[in-house]
Amino acid sequence: QVQLVESGGGLVQPGGSLRLSCAASGSIFSIYAVGWYRQAPGKQRELVARITSDRGTNYADSVKGRFTISRDNAKKLVYLQMNSLKPEDTAVYYCHMIHSDPGTFNNYWGQGTQVTVSS
Repeated sequence: QVQLVESGGGLVQPGGSLRLSCAASGSIFSIYAVGWYRQAPGKQRELVARITSDRGTNYADSVKGRFTISRDNAKKLVYLQMNSLKPEDTAVYYCHMIHSDPGTFNNYWGQGTQVTVSS
């Protein structure tokens, strides 16, 4: 089992910055991908950014150039640096991991952290 715990959310003014962190623990042996999703009220959960085992990254078009995902393997941390925040970035942000197990992949989610962008 893998546990993911997010932190770093909060209230920020438009144009401001936040850095989200995701701490992973448990039986972590082979990570296929880690990333961040978000869900705004009344909307579906969407991928924000993801980094794969070969260090490839992909971002939602709406955050390209503003958000940066990174990981620290030694500390088992994943970060999402969010700059130039907009009100439409307001959502609950979830850390997500795809873990490679023999013959299958397992998905793990954190509990989410609220990000509110408002003046």
